[in-house]
Formats: sequence, C-alpha cells, structure tokens
Amino acid sequence: MAVWFQQHARDLPWRQTRDPYHVWVSEIMLQQTQVVTVIPYFERFIATFPTIAALAAAHEDQVLRLWEGLGYYRRARQLHKAARVIVDEHDGIFPRDPDAVKTLPGIGRYTAGAILSIAFDAREPILEANTIRVFSRLIAYRDDTTSSVGQRVLWRAAEDFLPRKNPGDFNQAMMELGSEVCTPRDPQCHNCPVAMLCPTRAEGLQDVIPAAKKKVAYEDVVEACVVVRKNGKVLLRRCVEGERWAGLWDFPRLASGAQTGAALHRELGAGVRELTGYDVAIGEHLKTIKHGVTRFRITLKCFEAAHLSGNRKRGEFAWVRPDQLDAYALSVTGRQVADFLQ
Repeated sequence: MAVWFQQHARDLPWRQTRDPYHVWVSEIMLQQTQVVTVIPYFERFIATFPTIAALAAAHEDQVLRLWEGLGYYRRARQLHKAARVIVDEHDGIFPRDPDAVKTLPGIGRYTAGAILSIAFDAREPILEANTIRVFSRLIAYRDDTTSSVGQRVLWRAAEDFLPRKNPGDFNQAMMELGSEVCTPRDPQCHNCPVAMLCPTRAEGLQDVIPAAKKKVAYEDVVEACVVVRKNGKVLLRRCVEGERWAGLWDFPRLASGAQTGAALHRELGAGVRELTGYDVAIGEHLKTIKHGVTRFRITLKCFEAAHLSGNRKRGEFAWVRPDQLDAYALSVTGRQVADFLQ
C-alpha cells in the first residue's frame, strides 16, 4: 500500500511536511468537509498562524474570521483552545503520547491516530468515512457501521490491517483509496491494489456494502434576522455558548412564527427587546435566505429596524458601520446579509 500511495497520492499542501501542527490543522479542517474546499482555508490559516504558538497567541475572533465559510465553527474554537493547552502544558510542542493527545480539545481517537501515525509514524489505527468503507468491503461487513458493534468490528479491522512498517503511509493510503478508488458508488475495482483480497468484490456486493446510512429526517424552520440601525451603524451580537453560532457575531436572530403584517412586526420587536434590551421599530423586509444546518432546513427572513431606546442586556454587542463588517467573524448567512448591506 505504501508503494501504491507514493505513486497515486494527490499533491496536497499538508502532505509537504510531517509537521504535526500541519497534519493536525488539516485533519480538523477535513472533518465533514471536502478536500477541494479545505485547500485554500488551510493555506491561509498556516500563512497567518505558522506555528502552534502563533495560533495560541491569536484572539479567537481572528481564528473564527479565517474559518468563516468552512462551517462547524466548534472545530475552530477547539483547535484554538488546544493550541493554548499545548503551549501551557507542553512548551508549545505537539505531544507524542496518545493519551495526552486525546485529552486535547477537539481530538478524538481518529484524529489522534491520524496525527501520530502521519507525523511520527506511530502504529496507531484510524477510522473515518473513507476507511470505514474500505475496511467494510475488505471484511465484507454488512451490518450498521455506525452502531457500537459495528464500530468495534471496524476498529479491530483497522488495527489488524495496520502494518508494523510505515503505518503513517498505510493510513494515508487507505484514506486515499477510499476517496479516489473505493468510492460509495461505482468503485474502480480494476484500479484497486487490494482487489484480489476483497470478498465484497468477489461476491459483487459493492452496492450493498457498507450498509446504507439511515436517511436524515429534515425539519423545516422559519427564523428572522433583524438589522437594527442607529446613527449609520448596525447592531451585532456575539452568540453565546449553546447557540448554533457560538463565538461568532450575528445580527439579532429570532425564531419566527407564522404571523404576517403588523402581528409579525410586534413579534419581532418584542423578540429584539428580549434578546438585546433595545426597543426598535421594525421596518421593511430586506431579503429571504434559504439554507440548511444539520437536520434543519431554514428559511431566514431578514428585516430592517430602527433603534428607538433602551439599555442593552448583558452580553457582547457592537455597533458597526457596514463598511467595517468585514472585520467581524459572521455565520454564512450573516455574511450574506453583511454583503447585502455593503
């Protein structure tokens, strides 16, 4: 597999070095995100924060602004927290002890195995979306891969297949194989270096293994975003822990019912006052944005409002000129609203 990987590996920026910091950042960014999307984010991130110490010293706002658009912002906040732990507890050097690595914020068994094997050639197994598919087919595992039993079986397979020599190259090869050859549909078995060992191919079960995932039941949700204006500035609020965009700035955002007209304006005005402490006069509808977050399909209705009076509630708020909004880390929809205002 190591020879196959050397011949077929894609030229990716995080593969230019075995620096554990680069491996770590790439693995966090690649979680639930496509390679082609990650590449420019990774390059900008490393250029801005070339070392763990530089990342640890940064303000969270700067980290989130660089992450903006990549989604799953909790990853960025945990990456930042972990960098500070490494500086405080490990002298800024990424630890090599598996137990120490797994205690870092945002790092579980897979990420720890990937970093340690790729950066230090430690004999640590990995299991992620692509290798789950490869190992399922190599052992013809037909049951639910997401169940606790399925995870135990597949982790054991990952351990059993792992060679003693060059485990890092082997792990990367298996991920590459799953991404480029052993694909979910129409796998290129004729190009697979382990095709002769694959019982799934022998039995023609590529469309059955691994078992199909359960379909997500989506829920339709209507929300409202209110752009409050005062003296040429607009109001931003930093989302708090437990909220969807925790750590990011956003325009006041509310759950919205089925009301229309004056009833909707009263509802939004009361909601803004409850959220911010300000009394506002709801104005015209600016735009509607449709987007998805996890299992929710959201219709976001954006309205303009004028500040009237009131004292802000506890929390972080900022009155910002529209031409200064680029300096704030916003959600994807928040950025769309900001771009509209500009």
